[in-house]
Parts: sequence; structure tokens; C-alpha cells
Amino acid sequence: METLRVVGASLTASELLRGLTIAVVFSRFLSSRSADKTLIPTWRLNKFTEIIKISGFFLLFIFARSWLGLVDHYVPEPYLDEVFHIPQAQTYCQGRFWDWDDKITTPPGLYLLSVANHKLWRLAECTSFSLRNNNVLDILLIALLAALCRDDIEARTAEQQQDSRPTQSPKKRQFFSLYTCHTALNIALFPVLFFFSGLYYTDVASTLLVLLAYKNHLGRLGKESPDLISDFLTVVFGVATLFMRQTNVFWVVVYMGGVEAVHAIRCLKPEPEERPPFTTLEEHVRFFLSRCSVGDIEDPRVDLAWPDDWLTCLLSIAVAALCNPVKVLRQVWPHITILALFGGFVAWNGGVVLGDKSNHIATIHLAQMLYIWPFFAFFSAPLFLPTIVGFLLSPFKTLYTLVCGKHHRAASGPTQSSRRSNKSSPALKVTTLVSVRKVYHPLYLVATILLSLAVVKFNTIIHPFTLADNRHYMFYVFRYTIRRSLKVRYLLVGAYTLSRWLVWGRLAGYNNDRASSPPINTYILVEGSSKGRTSDDTLVKEEENNKTLGTLDDENSYSTTPPLTSTVLFWLLTTSLSLITAPLVEPRYFILPWVFYRLLVPAWRLDWSPSSQTEPPREAAAAAARSSRNGQEERKRREKEPSKILIKLAEDLAKKVQVDLSLLLETAWFIAINLGTMYMFLYKPFYRRVPVSGELLDGGRVQRFMW
Repeated sequence: METLRVVGASLTASELLRGLTIAVVFSRFLSSRSADKTLIPTWRLNKFTEIIKISGFFLLFIFARSWLGLVDHYVPEPYLDEVFHIPQAQTYCQGRFWDWDDKITTPPGLYLLSVANHKLWRLAECTSFSLRNNNVLDILLIALLAALCRDDIEARTAEQQQDSRPTQSPKKRQFFSLYTCHTALNIALFPVLFFFSGLYYTDVASTLLVLLAYKNHLGRLGKESPDLISDFLTVVFGVATLFMRQTNVFWVVVYMGGVEAVHAIRCLKPEPEERPPFTTLEEHVRFFLSRCSVGDIEDPRVDLAWPDDWLTCLLSIAVAALCNPVKVLRQVWPHITILALFGGFVAWNGGVVLGDKSNHIATIHLAQMLYIWPFFAFFSAPLFLPTIVGFLLSPFKTLYTLVCGKHHRAASGPTQSSRRSNKSSPALKVTTLVSVRKVYHPLYLVATILLSLAVVKFNTIIHPFTLADNRHYMFYVFRYTIRRSLKVRYLLVGAYTLSRWLVWGRLAGYNNDRASSPPINTYILVEGSSKGRTSDDTLVKEEENNKTLGTLDDENSYSTTPPLTSTVLFWLLTTSLSLITAPLVEPRYFILPWVFYRLLVPAWRLDWSPSSQTEPPREAAAAAARSSRNGQEERKRREKEPSKILIKLAEDLAKKVQVDLSLLLETAWFIAINLGTMYMFLYKPFYRRVPVSGELLDGGRVQRFMW
């Protein structure tokens, strides 16, 4: 009852009106866009989705405001790191900008933002509540920016697919997909991020500014050549993120700069060139390098790529960048400027960390790249629903393939490449065997497991803070897993491997007509398209996927398309750089890697026309012909059946809304985790004592569990 009273006191009429106003404004901003894809707030609304969007923002506001009210009631005094942050912000509010607490290791961006906010709203003083209250609006802005970023990702996907199919007229996207809005809501509800919306920490504001920089970055990807205003904003937003947290440099320089470099190379748009017949590996390599030098890089979707394709992708990008330095530098010079400014700061400061540097010494901590996968797998568990469905349906798909002969092309005779294989050199035959047949894949799996075991043995680092601070959940995770025994550490490699497979597979997406594993790509080595890079089977697979992913007549057409391999590789590289330099394992360090991962995850939709997927092409055509002759009478008769009417209504609603079931489960999962961590923080306080004597530590102050 006390909890309900506190929540009721927090959600006053004025607060509810404030939240509803914000929800309406944000929702209408996401309502539509002009024909040239420039986002504008207009009043032409899709009523059903508009209600969903307003409800989502409003409920998020209520949840965040209730959480803030409960924290302010039960924990009115600064807690843990707030002991440093709140007094420093109050010092800034008093205009004493040169007074600094040496125990604070992050830049003053949070405090400057708080001062600006208090000046804007003309608040009398900087209290704990007023400083924490900034995060309520910030968490809503994170949802808005996440929606804008995800929509831009889908817009770039649409442009790429239309470029690959120039004979089709461009499709105008006029409304944000529901998947975009639901994804944004779930990102704001991410438990590690949402928890700190009730406390005065740097995480929420830092994430907000990084997403703002990312939104500007995605806008630059929509232009063949960026303008000076965009360049200037890139530097401003990038530096602003560094004022929040030093490790943001990896995201604004490595990730965004790397993706923009690839974009600059793609804008070269070289003319296709027919691949001549090759008999030696040297000829293949020369042709590959010549094509890369003019900007024809290997960058398939991640669902079409194997490990050797990752290497080919990086190599082709490197060659293209070296051969076109002016084009690439014109695109990425703002990111280089940010890096130079950061380097100047490090030289001036004598290190990356401000204040106390003794407990924040950069080190090589490779085990972080093992811990991240179960972390992602735990929070993204509902997203793996398609994996479960695919696993359950795989026997039926296999049976269907055997019975119906879906892959009838295999019996159509030898391909051009197979007829020429007898003339190939031994080196080319061996390389083709490795690259095309993927015979290395079992060795690759074994190598990753052995590498993980080596990292566990030689690079497991347990920070003193992790051992001593039982207020954080990570203390108990280490206590009951990694610290139990060396045997347990080795056994956890299996969990790391499985989690990595699930997370990476989810990035590859799940489509009804696509196998769960990537097809056999034959880039570089086998004749294929006019560019000479892809086998016939891969081209057919890509065409089938494009038909399904890119021509649906709704606003979710491009939600199911997986990201490009280069984008995922730059994400992985940036995540590695930001984590392996940190000796301390802390969930907050995983926030940005997870947010960018979540923005890249494609949608999953069940097929509402199963007959089209269960009939071979010829039988489907015959069925369509019969339906055209005799279907009218049958349709009229069936439409009168009550069951058919209900099914039709359900299918029409599902096609209109295009709900991703895994997102609904993810929302429920996040709410459950948030409620659990809120309960532990508010209602399970404890005191820290010396183990033997029982003497109270920390001055007898109440301690609470948190991330």
C-alpha cells in the first residue's frame, strides 16, 4: 500500500498531463515523413498505430516517473556514485566550474547538461530530485532517437536494395514501421539502462548523446557526399559524447567512421564487369584486387556471409580505401578530427581517466569478449524465439525438400564453374575447396573453443572492486560461477559459445524461406554474376530473399532485412575495443554495445500465407490458374462461414500491424527484470559488516543491491 501511495503522489495531474503532452508530440513526430524521406511532423495520422505510439510513450513516462518517485521516497540521499556526482553538479550549479572532485574519473558533461537544464526550466536549486528528474525526459528522448535511428537503418536498407534492382521503381516509405517503434520502446526499457534513469549517473545522458551522434551519422549515409554543416555537426556531437564518457570515442570514431568509410567506397559505383574464365589462383586474386580498387567491394548481408567472407570483406574495404584515399578522407575527416582532439586531451591530461587513476588503469582484458555473449543472451532471450521455431520446423523443412525437390537446380547439370574446374590449377582447386565447400568450418569451431579456453586460462582478470563490493549483482555472478573453481571456468566456455552463436544468428535474421545457416557463398573464386563474385545458388537465394524482404506492400518491408557484414564487423571491433581495455566487469559497460546490437537486429514475422511457401513453383502456378477459373464461387461460399470470417479478420489485422511476437515477449521480459531489480533495490536493504567481528562498514549506512 505504501508503494501505491508513493506512486500516486508522484503521478499528479500535472505530471500526467506533462507525460501525455510529451507522448503526443513524440508520436506525431514519428507519424509520417515527406516523399523525399525528410522527417517532418505532420497531422496525417494512421489512427491505429498512432494510438499505439502515444500509449507506448505515455506508459514509458508513467513507468519512469513512478520509478523516480519511489527512489526519491526510499533513497532521498545520494547513493553510491551519486555521492560524488550530485555534489559536483551542485558545485557547477553555483557557478564554481573550476572546483573538481579528484575521485571523479569521467568528464563534466553530465554536470554541464544539468546546469543547462536547470537554467532552461528556471529551477531554484539543484537538489537530488531535480538532478535525477532529468533522466525521465532523457529516457523518453532515447526512445525517440532509437526510433529515428532504426527508421534510418531501414531507409538505408531500402536504398541499397533499390540500387541492386534498378529496374524497379523506388518505393516511397511514408510511415514508421511498427517494428521501429516497438524496438525503440524496448531499448528504453533495457533493464541496465532503465534502472539508472532513477539515479543521477552518466549512463542515460551518455547513451542519449551517442544516439544523437548516431542519428546524424545515419543521415550522412543517405547522401553521396556530406555537406559542411553535416561535417560540423559530426564533430560537435562527437565531442559532446566524449564529455560524457571517454570510451564513447570508440563508437563515434571507429564504428561510425568505419561505416562511413564503407559508404564512401560504395558511392564510387563502378560499372559491372563480366568475369573472364580463370584457371589459376593468381588470376582470381588480380581480378579481385582490380575490382576492389575501383570500389566494387565484397559486402554481403550478414546472413549470407561465412567467416572467410568476413576476411574477404575487410580485405576488400582496405584495398578500396587505399586506392581511393581522397574519397574516403572527404567522408571521414570529421571522425579523424574527433580522434585528434581526444588524443590532445589524453596528452594534456596524462591519461584517459580524470581524477583517481589508480583503480582505472587500462589493460588487456580479453575475457570481456567472452562475458558479453551470455550477457546479451540473458537479456535478449525472447529474441531467440525464431531459433526455437526454426529448430522445431527444421525436420519438416528437410522432409519437404526431399519430397518436393525444392532444390531441383542441383539436377540440372554441371555448372559452368564445375566444367572449368578440371582446368584449374592445384592451388585454385584447394582454395576453392576451402572457400566454396567450407571444409574449414569444423576447424573454425574447434579453434574458437580452444581460443576461448586459452583466454580463460591466461587472461581471466578479477578486479578488486568485483571481489569486495557485494552491492552489485556482478559480485554474485562471479562468486557462483567464475570464482568457484577452474573447472567451472572451463565449462562456461560452452555457454559462451552457445550464446555467441545465438546472438550472431539473431543478427542474421529469420525469414520464412531462408535456411537458418548462410548459403554457400563463392565470392572471388567461382564465376557468378556480372561482377563475377557469386555462385548461381547464392544469386537465386539472394533474389528469393529480396522478393520477400523488399517488396511487401507495407511499412515493415525492410524491417526483416539483416545488416551488412561490414556494419556488423565494425560493431564487433568497436565493442571489443571498448571492453577489452577495461579491467572491471560491469554491466553498465555493455549498454552501448547492446543498444547498437539491438538497433541492427532485424524483425521476425510469421508467414500468413503458408500455401505460398509449401508448394513448389510449378504446383503453385497451377493452383493459381485453377483458382482464377473456379475461385470466385468457392470464395463466396467460404466467405460466408463464420470461422473463415474470423480467420480473415485476424490475418488482415496481423498483416496490417505486422507484430513481431519476439518483441512482445522482450517487452514483458524487460518489465519483469525491471520490477525485480526495483524490488531488490528499494525493499531489500542491508548493512555491510566485517565478517568476523560484525562491525558495521561504510559508517553504518544502508546499502542496496543494484547493477
